[in-house]
Amino acid sequence: MVDHARARRLAKRIGQIVASTIEHEIKDPRLNYVTITDTRLTGDLRDATVYYTVLGESVDAEPDMAGAAAALESARGLLRSKVGAGTGVRFTPTLTFVPDNVPESARHIDELLAKARAADAEVARRATGAKPAGDPDPYRKPVDEDADENAR
Repeated sequence: MVDHARARRLAKRIGQIVASTIEHEIKDPRLNYVTITDTRLTGDLRDATVYYTVLGESVDAEPDMAGAAAALESARGLLRSKVGAGTGVRFTPTLTFVPDNVPESARHIDELLAKARAADAEVARRATGAKPAGDPDPYRKPVDEDADENAR
């Protein structure tokens, strides 16, 4: 039987251990800009998937995804040892590192929002000074019979 709460707690702890180990103990310069974003664990607690992002050294610099992936692969054994020592579970889960696509998705959403803002601005620009095609007030008003008789 799968205990989902335990799997979530253990996944969170694994993510903390991996991030701390990368930050404090591994001296590989390719991992300087690696951020652990999420960790998921299978129901049997045997396999952990660690999601990571790589930030560029500056705003214009392209992140070194291949170098970070190679560095994480070479540090996999040390990271798994640290996870085993830090969690105290009977079987230390295997670690799989997957680049997180959240930054690319966020960039795509930002581009879509910019297009929508531009389209809204164009509609607002065209609407200035526009007049309705029919009557200015197209809604029917209730007929007041007393006012109608006085008008005759």
